[in-house]
Amino acid sequence: MSWPIYLALKQLFPTGRRFPFFTFISILGVALGVTLLIVSISVMGGFGREIRTMIVHTQGEVQVRAAGLMENPGAVMDAVKTVRGVVAATPFAEGVVMIKRDRQPAFPAIQGVDMDRVDEVVPLRRYIIAGDFEDLDDDRVILSSQLAISIGARIGDTVMVYSPLLLEKLQADEVLMPRELEVCGIFEIGHQQLDSSVVIVTLRTMQELYGLGRAVHGVNVRLAPGADPDRVAREINRVLPVNGFAKSWMDANSEFLFVLQLEKNMIFFLLLFIIVVAAFSVASSLLIAVVRKTREIGLLGALGASPRQVAACFCYQGIIIGVTGTALGLALGFTVVHFRNHLVAGFTRLTGSQEALERFYQFSQLPAHLSGKDLALIVCSALVVSTLAGLLPAWRAAKLKPVEALRSE
Repeated sequence: MSWPIYLALKQLFPTGRRFPFFTFISILGVALGVTLLIVSISVMGGFGREIRTMIVHTQGEVQVRAAGLMENPGAVMDAVKTVRGVVAATPFAEGVVMIKRDRQPAFPAIQGVDMDRVDEVVPLRRYIIAGDFEDLDDDRVILSSQLAISIGARIGDTVMVYSPLLLEKLQADEVLMPRELEVCGIFEIGHQQLDSSVVIVTLRTMQELYGLGRAVHGVNVRLAPGADPDRVAREINRVLPVNGFAKSWMDANSEFLFVLQLEKNMIFFLLLFIIVVAAFSVASSLLIAVVRKTREIGLLGALGASPRQVAACFCYQGIIIGVTGTALGLALGFTVVHFRNHLVAGFTRLTGSQEALERFYQFSQLPAHLSGKDLALIVCSALVVSTLAGLLPAWRAAKLKPVEALRSE
């Protein structure tokens, strides 16, 4: 170990003394900044990953739509499957209906799925919490969990489904009775909006409710692991046999994802100032140490230490504070992230804000995910800022001339 590093350690952690207050405050400032960055970026990353998972698990990585109705979905799927990276495809039809049970109405979104192909693209059965996905047929329906609660529906109950086709028939002086469907399942994705406003029926039932004939609204596509959704979407657009278009999940939700990334970047930028403030505290404390130890610095110069070695002694103190504070901050940050749901549950119980949290943030659990890139950015930022905090005191110490420093009172 070189003597500048040894001396830096001795000044920060003197032997035989209690833990120095200056060292404690400096390390704690950096640690709190890193902790807040870890927690905030993890939560924002968790929201992003949950949204991606939700979109992919309900729509697939790529979605193909026609300008109007897709009259020949079989030909579209055959063309789509010729594109490299495509694993499976399934047609769908969607819309809005009114559903009623015992005079309790609701207006959810409805999606018709092809029971022969949907499992290859959209893993709906993993979200079933009651009933069985295999029981879904042309006379049955699966409800989202909060929707089922709002209308008081359970497995085996019958619900009335009113589609916009009824209004069209009334305008033509025709009468079309609502469709009676039996509830055969309840699903829960974990996103409050989807869990309170979606019903699933077979594709044939949806086509009858909307009078689509054999047409559908689009095709959902699942890709092989590692395939680029944007590249595959461009390839699909080249081979589509109809006047349609394919969009990746990122392209279809580009505005929302941009806002989410912007919020994440702004949070990182703002919380980084906590570390910057801590760095100013470290710099001011080291400057005071330079003034207080002027004679000692002069003695080092008289003993043959070069200005660079004297500067390194104080620069290493900033690095040591940064490394120690960052390590402590990582430990605290990952601990808070691990127990985040317990902490949020305790906070919401004290404030009575559980319903508001779910309504505005749309998740029943607080997600968290920290990518390696984000972790490296946090660690590097903390170390760079802490190192810069030691440069000014180091430069000030290196400028002292040994003779003048020894004369200092």
